[in-house]
Amino acid sequence: KGLIKAKRDIGGRIVGGQTANAGQFPSAAAIYVSTADGTYFCGGALLNNQWVLTAAHCIYNGVVFQVLLGSTTLQGNDPNRVTLSTSNKVIHPDFNLETLEHDVGLIKFHLPIEFNDYIQPIYLPTVHVPDNMESTAIGWGQKDDATPGLTNQLNYVTVTTVSNMECQLSYANHIFDTMICVAGNYNEGTCRGDSGSPLMTTLNHHHWHIGISSFISTNGCESVDPSGYTRTFPYVGWIKNVTGIV
Repeated sequence: KGLIKAKRDIGGRIVGGQTANAGQFPSAAAIYVSTADGTYFCGGALLNNQWVLTAAHCIYNGVVFQVLLGSTTLQGNDPNRVTLSTSNKVIHPDFNLETLEHDVGLIKFHLPIEFNDYIQPIYLPTVHVPDNMESTAIGWGQKDDATPGLTNQLNYVTVTTVSNMECQLSYANHIFDTMICVAGNYNEGTCRGDSGSPLMTTLNHHHWHIGISSFISTNGCESVDPSGYTRTFPYVGWIKNVTGIV
């Protein structure tokens, strides 16, 4: 490909991941977004008993959101699964659909939910995320280029944050300071279907939200190009203002 830069594609999915166990990622949210034109899928993370954090591009055209919590599966019987429907959304005021800057969105439930072993909020970060840090990407997206569609099981993969300078080698000037890129071993990472899903790190037995899945390379999910996320930390103040989280 020489000097031709990878184009960006909205989306994400987990490539080369492992299947999550029940309760392993209790903040994981599966979101079916209904628009005037149909329904599509995104991921998200539970912030407190009434709010889910996802990507702005996921909910931009959304009219109704069906949110699944408490389960690692999308279908089949699971007594831990809670399904909620809402139309309440808040999109970051500076979100740009063309550049994907400020790709941060929030969904609000009509009533507060109850926490249990399978439904727990994720922690918001208190510091800037460094380069070369090991982190975890999760999602229900397809697992390879040959098999389109969602997987029924939540998957996770270990990835490493890369510097924005390194990420610009793939995406040129489309990478901004408020974005963070991750790369896995070989071609592991996120791909189509996992937009809005969290990038997280684990500290003191808690999951901390450090990124929102935003874009992937148009070279295909199994390319070695890094996956793009919106950094969570620069938006913590805005998120707290909107949600009332202390």
